[in-house]
Amino acid sequence: MFALYKKEINSFLSSVIGYTFILIFLLTSGLFHWIISYETNLLEGAEADLIPFFNLAPLIFLILIPAITMRSFAEERRTGTIELLFTRPISDFQIIFAKFLACYSLVIISIIPTLIFYISMHYLGNPVGVLDDGATLTSYFGLILLAGVFVAIGIYSSSLTNSQIVAFIISMFISWFFYDGLHLLGSFNLFESFDYIIKYFGIHLHYESIKKGVIDSADIVYFFSLICLFLFASLTMIKSLKK
Repeated sequence: MFALYKKEINSFLSSVIGYTFILIFLLTSGLFHWIISYETNLLEGAEADLIPFFNLAPLIFLILIPAITMRSFAEERRTGTIELLFTRPISDFQIIFAKFLACYSLVIISIIPTLIFYISMHYLGNPVGVLDDGATLTSYFGLILLAGVFVAIGIYSSSLTNSQIVAFIISMFISWFFYDGLHLLGSFNLFESFDYIIKYFGIHLHYESIKKGVIDSADIVYFFSLICLFLFASLTMIKSLKK
């Protein structure tokens, strides 16, 4: 499995795909948080915090993560190389997990440079250090968990089709539905006592909970459950291709 993971991550880092992903994420974050005069600008906020960053990052990932995961299986199916992949001496789940880890690693690599935002806001605060370090670090943890769900959804979407464009659209829609769609649906007060349950199944509620600086085991279980759900859904699809 490690050999496949290494091959996948190298395919990102030895081509423009990986660097383009990282560059677009960092440039977009940098522009909206430091240059463009908007509500996301960290320098124009009333308090020294990274809340605008943690609010915007998931929206950027809604587009960028489907873009890097769409080729995972769709391209293999289109070119027929998926048959060669099945001949490797590893299980179907190891194939899926290796691709998941490769995409996930790229996302985490792109997040690491944003620690500069954290360091900058720490020293720009008045007084220095007024930034809530605990809440900021737990928010980073929440963002990493959220990214993991988006990657798992992307892998699953890519296993459904041999078209990268279709995989991209499906991945983006499912990710949006779980992140914002369920939260919006539960906010309309259409289902009375079930509104909170609908919100609870959405990512938004759990992500917001972690952003407050409290790591609840229920939130962690939720994120890992979603990741496992979509990885095993991918496994089901891959097994069906072998029949």
